[in-house]
Amino acid sequence: MKIVVSPTSTTDVSNPLNILGSEGVGDETPTPNAPVIAFKLLESRLHAPDPRSAEGGAPTGTPDGELMTTDPPPRPLPMLRAMIDALDRDLLQIAAHRMALVGEIATYKRLHGLRVRDPQREREVLVDRCRRAEELGLPPGEIESIFRLLLRASRDHQAALRAEVAPDAESRTVAVIGGRGQIGGVVVRLFGDLGHRVLVADVDTDLRPVEAAAAADVAVVSVPIDVTEEVIRAVGPHVREDALLMDVTSVKQAPVAAMLASTRASVLGTHPMFGPSVHTLQGQRIVLCRARGDAWADWAAQAFAARGLVITETTPEQHDRAMSVVQVLTHFQTQVLGLTLARLGLPIEETLRFTSPAYLLELYVAARHFAQSPGLYGPIEMRNPRTGEVTEAFGNAARELAAVLAEGDQPAFDAVFAEVRRFFGPFTDEALEQSSFLIDRIVERA
Repeated sequence: MKIVVSPTSTTDVSNPLNILGSEGVGDETPTPNAPVIAFKLLESRLHAPDPRSAEGGAPTGTPDGELMTTDPPPRPLPMLRAMIDALDRDLLQIAAHRMALVGEIATYKRLHGLRVRDPQREREVLVDRCRRAEELGLPPGEIESIFRLLLRASRDHQAALRAEVAPDAESRTVAVIGGRGQIGGVVVRLFGDLGHRVLVADVDTDLRPVEAAAAADVAVVSVPIDVTEEVIRAVGPHVREDALLMDVTSVKQAPVAAMLASTRASVLGTHPMFGPSVHTLQGQRIVLCRARGDAWADWAAQAFAARGLVITETTPEQHDRAMSVVQVLTHFQTQVLGLTLARLGLPIEETLRFTSPAYLLELYVAARHFAQSPGLYGPIEMRNPRTGEVTEAFGNAARELAAVLAEGDQPAFDAVFAEVRRFFGPFTDEALEQSSFLIDRIVERA
């Protein structure tokens, strides 16, 4: 049997794999619409009359009077996998085409002053794709996850194309003191992506911090916390009065006070609430503490938003109070968990044989935490003015709960659950939904 696949060539389809062309098993000559032809051929064979049956497809009797099925045998696994590979390559081509259209959207938004993120449009897309998925018999939850990733990649692409940067926006000179560090590198890329000229000054660069600060419109201090105030006092006097001095440290009261005392320039305290290993800046949060000069603070806020960051504005005092829970308490409980596990004497390999998704998630977080530098986490916890209060509260809660367990007091245990459940309130519904999603993803990849 022959089937024409181009004006000048024919392909033997006695073996359906032959018509997959370069999209299937390695034929050097690409075959137009080969996967479609393969599917239609196989479908026609699946529904063709069975020559072994009396009337072409109806079940026939055996000598013993039993019915004999005429269903065709399963298609060969290599053929099925080759067809899936071809479809996957088609999906990648469609994704690439989609991203090219996203690039055009970025150009339009830049010319018309539109924001990268359009929540209403995203909701419409997700609702529509989930509805279509259900109509096709596909799991809507998984399809929603796929399209959320596509939307995030689309936003990141638009931001990288400077969709929220006005065509006539003025390019600034940004000096990153500590630009060779991990967070410093993120800051360098962020402002570079937005079209600004970036100067990097670090301990191993020819350009010295004071020289970079003097030459810049914006000087960013991105150094370890324990030397931040020292560096601020060194470079602050060299920052021009019409320029901006800002930092990116995890505590805010002391660094902001140091900046205000060391320069007459505008001052802005910032805290990126993410680490250097994030895959995208889209949706990541940054905290801003205005200290002096609203014009420069507005400029920085617009720059961060243009790159997809979510902005929270507060005071240095409110920031450090919140960080005593968001960072100090979180890191402290992770450290207590890790230290306890290390000292119990039960090998991690043994516990993993019995792991639940929740335990595995806790292990991932703890192992990730201890894989990083203690020089990062120590100052975050030691320099927060409310650390003592938080660690004392943690110890009190641990001792109280331990006593309840030791006494086997179920009513007291129930009371603890009720108290904490009231604290979480409506947030519980979101927590159940999001944690279920995370657990599903962990199970998939484990």
